[in-house]
Amino acid sequence: MTRIRFYQTVAGVLAGWLATASNAMAQMSGVAEKKVHRRGSKPSKTPLFNGAVSYGNLLFIAGKGAHYEGDIKAHTETVLKEVEAELVAAGSSMDKVLKCNVYLNDLKDYTAMNAVFQGRFGENPPVRTTIAASGGIPGNSLVEIDVIAYI
Repeated sequence: MTRIRFYQTVAGVLAGWLATASNAMAQMSGVAEKKVHRRGSKPSKTPLFNGAVSYGNLLFIAGKGAHYEGDIKAHTETVLKEVEAELVAAGSSMDKVLKCNVYLNDLKDYTAMNAVFQGRFGENPPVRTTIAASGGIPGNSLVEIDVIAYI
């Protein structure tokens, strides 16, 4: 009789574990959904692209540029502030950035851009790719930056 109770207990535990695992898997598949993060009201017509989109706990911030006359340091400062504002509005931060892409209008601005960029992402900066964009940056910006972060 003791052996039967043991097997019943094991069967009950396994059934409970399988039910819990099944529920967890169902919840996980429902967690990851595309969400658009807006700073302001929803546009009246479908936009060309969104500024910030998350999927699960990953957050993708579209490229930000500085569209005014200025030097690379001013443009980099403006762009980093815009990136940070998008991150914060979506519930993230500069410290949570995993990947950063930097697009320069001219590679000669690399050192000056780095002078402003240094330390802006905390003690553990993200991985980064930097290129000089052939043909320039849209809107005459000297730099454009996009990031992937987590929430």
